[in-house]
Amino acid sequence: MGRYVDQILQPGETVLYSTNAHWIFYLPAIIAWIVVLVFLILSQMMVTTSLIQLCWGIAAVVAVVALYWTIRAWFRRLTTETDVTDRRVVHKTGFVRRRTFEIALSKIESVDVDQSISGRIFNYGNVTILGVGEGRQTIRTIASPLAFRNAITAR
Repeated sequence: MGRYVDQILQPGETVLYSTNAHWIFYLPAIIAWIVVLVFLILSQMMVTTSLIQLCWGIAAVVAVVALYWTIRAWFRRLTTETDVTDRRVVHKTGFVRRRTFEIALSKIESVDVDQSISGRIFNYGNVTILGVGEGRQTIRTIASPLAFRNAITAR
């Protein structure tokens, strides 16, 4: 599976900046894996067989949920591409059901960055691109949103 932007580049067009969805999508899975680890450690501290089996059972159920969340986050990051070329901004999400938008750099009126406190700490945020005649497009939970904005506005 090749990159989407490589398939749609026009002759002479070059990619200036590429980014992806932030790793923060893995946070629920990371927390769930920690819970699994806690229950496995607790099972080693129990003395009765029924409590040991209960800890293992809870750990197994949470591990299945954690595995699902891990795969879902991995697939979301794998199928999301955001690129700035010397002519346009290209954003693609999805694999089977694909959603894309492209905005010519000459049609971009403004680029707004919205970061929460945790977004500032972990370097992620939402970027809203307002295009002249193109409407408003928001890219959510993007890695390095300020660098992405700078790649668009530094023309």
